[in-house]
Amino acid sequence: MGLKISEIIPKKEISLDSLKNQRIAVDSSQMLYQFLSSIRQRDGTPLTNSQGKITSHLVGLSSRIPTLMIKGLKLVFVFDGEPPKLKFKEKEAREQRKQIAEKKLKEAQRQEDLESIQKYSKQVTRLEKSIIQDSKDLLSAFGLPIIQAPSEAEAQAAFMAEKKDVDYVASNDYDALVYGSPKLLLSLTLAQRKKLPSGLYVSVKPELIELKRVLKELELNKDQLLILAILIGTDYNRGGIKGIGPKNALRLVKKYKNFDKLFKELKPNFNWKEIYAVFKSMPIMKNYQLNWKNPDEEKIKKILVDKNDFSEERINKMLKKLLEYKKHKQQRKLGEF
Repeated sequence: MGLKISEIIPKKEISLDSLKNQRIAVDSSQMLYQFLSSIRQRDGTPLTNSQGKITSHLVGLSSRIPTLMIKGLKLVFVFDGEPPKLKFKEKEAREQRKQIAEKKLKEAQRQEDLESIQKYSKQVTRLEKSIIQDSKDLLSAFGLPIIQAPSEAEAQAAFMAEKKDVDYVASNDYDALVYGSPKLLLSLTLAQRKKLPSGLYVSVKPELIELKRVLKELELNKDQLLILAILIGTDYNRGGIKGIGPKNALRLVKKYKNFDKLFKELKPNFNWKEIYAVFKSMPIMKNYQLNWKNPDEEKIKKILVDKNDFSEERINKMLKKLLEYKKHKQQRKLGEF
């Protein structure tokens, strides 16, 4: 779901070139949902191979990730583990919404309503275990580190950033900020050009959010930022407190220094202390290793061409660019030595 706090968060556009040689922990689930919901056929169905197996995520990974690697970004992919119990209710609600969207999608397809097809097809996306495993296999073949978080990926990535094992966390929402990530990148895994409903294309650049700047400009500490998030709504209390948006929540956390008094006044229909505790005590894996390797050309072709019917010509072109970059990088290192 993600925190709805965009309007109050200071951010700035940056170029991909400025991220060269930077270690970036990517929230994998967010990225895969993005690929699965946006890379679809005109009738709203995902792309598939000859066996009917979904390949939209592999199309996204094979086109976007090599581009970032060639730009010199050192990517790490963090995957979600077991969600906190408080999230189960939200997961059930999401499944119900997907089932409703599926009915609306079928009706839109029957009426050949392309606008509605695009709308509802994005709402029925499910991240199946096979999709996650396929993605891990391909990313590993690219030579990129895979981190399996015990629970929430963004909490794990934020921990790694706090420990300075990575320089940034990349996600499509703001949850990593609440978990304490010093630097957050938005829109990193999006294509560099985005098509608007009008048909025009606009350029898309990553946006940088620095926690230190956020806290300074909003005049908050980390605990107040977490309380602000709970007021607006998190994955553990969807919708937050009715009628309270980001600006109102900001005003309230500044006004009430005592959180007990604040929630006693607002009378929420959830236990704020329970949600606060989930964020504060999220399970983290501390014993991890980050090793970047050279791409395995044979494995990449086996996954994409042999198993999933990708164009061998297209994959060969992608591999040529990727391997030429890696070769040039190694030669430069030897020259420096």
